[in-house]
Amino acid sequence: MNETISITPTRPYMVRALYQWIEDNALTPYLMVDATAKNVQVPTEHIQDGRIVLNIASRATGNMSMENDYIHFSARFGGISQEIWVPLPAVMGIYAKENQQGMFFDPNEYENYQPEEEADTPKNVKPKPKRDNKAGLKVLK
Repeated sequence: MNETISITPTRPYMVRALYQWIEDNALTPYLMVDATAKNVQVPTEHIQDGRIVLNIASRATGNMSMENDYIHFSARFGGISQEIWVPLPAVMGIYAKENQQGMFFDPNEYENYQPEEEADTPKNVKPKPKRDNKAGLKVLK
């Protein structure tokens, strides 16, 4: 029996790891996105050559959610708050603004990947509420 096993792509895990590394080093994480990909929701006036580079620093975004299928956050563009949706297959790379260290991804990584369920589109996905990195326990007196 020659059964093909579909394993999850490494891209979402690498994006989260590099994001954390960049932030931990007080650098600015930039996300390069293929703005022509399906279900990408970004400000079109900032797209150049079919791509957009987004500052995803925690100080520049609100309600950031990095899931295995998409990245979602709100950000201000020209003083106007906008909801940003980036499916992971549209992420071309993540790097630090200050030194360009980071990673760019194989554009064919998702070619043969078949998720068990089709990822929700931005219009019917509800972001998870932002949670502080604090333990869920409270000291009672």
